[in-house]
Amino acid sequence: METTKERRLTAFRLRVDLVERLKQEARRENRSLNNYVETILMDAAYCQPNAETLEAIEEARSGKFAGVVDTSTLEAFIKSIEG
Repeated sequence: METTKERRLTAFRLRVDLVERLKQEARRENRSLNNYVETILMDAAYCQPNAETLEAIEEARSGKFAGVVDTSTLEAFIKSIEG
C-alpha cells in the first residue's frame, strides 16, 4: 500500500505547443496531465542505474570488448555474446 506524498502547488511557464503535446500523451495513456508530467519528471530525476548497469557502462566505455561482438548476422551475434 503506497503512502500519500505531500504535494506542493507549483507553476511553470511552458510553450503552448508543449503543453498541448503533453495533454495529448496524457489522454493517450488515460492519465491526468498532472500525473503524466509528474511521472516523466520522477523518471528523469530518479533514473539511477544499478551496480550491474554501471559496470556494463564502464566496460563499454573502456573499449575492453570492442570487436568481440559479431553483428553480421543474428546467429553470429548470439554466438558472440554467449561465449
